[in-house]
Amino acid sequence: MTRTAVVAGGGIAGPVAAMALRRAGIEAVVYEAYPGTADGVGGGLSIAPNGLDALAVVGAHAAVERIGTPIAGMVMQSWTGKRLGEFGSPAHLPAMQFVWRDELYRALYDEAVRAGVTFAHGKRLAGAEDLGDAVRARFADGTTATADILVGADGIRSTVRGLIDPAAPGPRYTGLLGFGARTTASGLPGTGGRMHLVFGKRAFFGYQIEADSSGGWFANLPRRTPMSRAEAAEIRAEDWLRVLRDAFAADRTPATRLIDLTDPADLVITGALEDIPRVPVWSRGRMVLIGDAAHPTSPSSGQGASLAIESAVELARCLRDLPHGTAFAAYERARRSRVERIIALAARTNSDKAAGPVARVLRDLLMPVAMRFAKPEKFAWQFEHHIEWDSPATVPA
Repeated sequence: MTRTAVVAGGGIAGPVAAMALRRAGIEAVVYEAYPGTADGVGGGLSIAPNGLDALAVVGAHAAVERIGTPIAGMVMQSWTGKRLGEFGSPAHLPAMQFVWRDELYRALYDEAVRAGVTFAHGKRLAGAEDLGDAVRARFADGTTATADILVGADGIRSTVRGLIDPAAPGPRYTGLLGFGARTTASGLPGTGGRMHLVFGKRAFFGYQIEADSSGGWFANLPRRTPMSRAEAAEIRAEDWLRVLRDAFAADRTPATRLIDLTDPADLVITGALEDIPRVPVWSRGRMVLIGDAAHPTSPSSGQGASLAIESAVELARCLRDLPHGTAFAAYERARRSRVERIIALAARTNSDKAAGPVARVLRDLLMPVAMRFAKPEKFAWQFEHHIEWDSPATVPA
């Protein structure tokens, strides 16, 4: 059975995987490419009830709730301010949480350290060798680490994915660039715990304002050709804010006010929004993928971090009860259909965000009708997912 693990990647999935593996009786060390912690890096995201449920397995849900802002619902609007519909977590589940990625990272990092997880920084994975009874990871600095398994939690541009399957697909551009910022004193009334999602005339805008007028916003800007985060960051934040203000100038929403209040130093530039519809191979030998390495969905899903957390916990459960090869198969069988369904739904949302003039009119006409007749249980499957940690993992058929 599996007793030790090298976890490549210290973002969201990596620390959760290490904590879950430790609970399963497997000693895991997280190897992170960057020389230090990722404090102050990243924009906003949501943790859905299913993500919180999975975090409860490793005792980290309370830490995330402490840094999060509850989202009572998502209100969809057109660029005219017309309300198109509202959705949210089922009433019997806890509210989803809005968190800033750097704070989420720090909370999970601290929880993992508290649980006894060791982190090794400055360890960029360069290769791996299956030794038959173990796997040896090689890092760019010339060092190595040997364990029973290698878990790839190294993101959408995963090195481990390429080691498992050299023909694996790369990221797909969604046609959108991402931006966001916090606001401390917007002067706007609170949104009652609801996040407003605006299908603008030229771009997509999301915002949530608290009772004290603090909050945050994000924007998805359609662009024909992709830009990496580094390429987008080469353009001055002041110039991007002007571009964004122009994109929302015709919209009857608070978008331009929030953009005008944003200090250029506070603008988060995330670059191209990307996904991979299907990663064909999740494991080979003693190597396996989790999180964005296995199932990267665009931020439009609202489930990226939650799915990564789920997969980390499910993998540990399977490895607790089954030999690694069988465990990898059981883990993939439990996860693949769910994550690929959510990736596909997010891709449809991206199409709506980048709609042209004709498609935009049709969307604004049809969406209120669709939302009026949509049954809440139709969406509940995303949020109600629960991992039966105490139930033994079984051999897949």
